[in-house]
Amino acid sequence: MIRALQKLPVTLFDLKDGECATVQAFTGEMELQSRLVEMGILPGIKIRRIKTAPMNGPIELKVRGYHVSLRQDDACNILIQQ
Repeated sequence: MIRALQKLPVTLFDLKDGECATVQAFTGEMELQSRLVEMGILPGIKIRRIKTAPMNGPIELKVRGYHVSLRQDDACNILIQQ
């Protein structure tokens, strides 16, 4: 609720396991943005957060019908709309 009042951007990191969202934009360095594009994570694409590995491990995502893993730090650089 605080996030909604402050109009802070929602990131992929904020998504709960099992939820879907649409990628809006990226933040962060160009190297990360290039890697995300190579993985098929582009603005306008729908993604589903499948699960998070234990002990702050990577996040498993379903993108365009296949599964990819992404570090949690990188997920903070993907802005989404639910």
